Amino acid sequence: MSGDALLQMPLCLTVPGYNGSGPRHWQTLWEQSRPDCERVELGMWSTPHRNHWVTKLDQAVRRAHAPIILVGHSLGCHAIAWWAHLVGQPYGWPVVGALMVAPPYIDASSADRLRKFGAAPPIALPFPSILVASEDDPYASLRQSRRMAVDWQCHFVDIGCYGHINADSGIGQWVEGQLILERLIGVTSHSRHNPSVSPAASTSSGASPSANQAS
Repeated sequence: MSGDALLQMPLCLTVPGYNGSGPRHWQTLWEQSRPDCERVELGMWSTPHRNHWVTKLDQAVRRAHAPIILVGHSLGCHAIAWWAHLVGQPYGWPVVGALMVAPPYIDASSADRLRKFGAAPPIALPFPSILVASEDDPYASLRQSRRMAVDWQCHFVDIGCYGHINADSGIGQWVEGQLILERLIGVTSHSRHNPSVSPAASTSSGASPSANQAS
């Protein structure tokens, strides 16, 4: 990567889940209010297809001319993890970080559309990442969310009882989520400007935006 690229502020690409993110969803509100946020148009929102979504995500990553932070919600988190597994980018570039919010736990008992998509493999993501979970998410227990965080080697944040952390959660612009994102942006910026510092160590020690977090 060039020195100029290292100095650029990251572009945050939002990756919605099943049925996309509607007008009251925090991802949509971030895209409208933050100049650094853009949506990845995966298509097939109501009939998600893993390879199609991974291809669309890869195209969006390749089109970007800045460091990228992926901001996934629900099934979009699995799309991110599948992309990381199938594409196999070098650590920390071009995707420099990911915010994984409320990924569903996918197993044999999951809804048909989720089983067909497939749970992402338990691989360490090749970038600093934070997984945000809710204690009463109907699609993943706190224990299952922790397990996904361990599998993907994400820093884990428990924000309390906010359902599936979506429009129905009544969080609007989700200010706490934006604080978590800003902390992740700071961590990735520090790592890019100080390549001798371990990004994983920086995430572990520095990304502490919530009093309810657990590692």
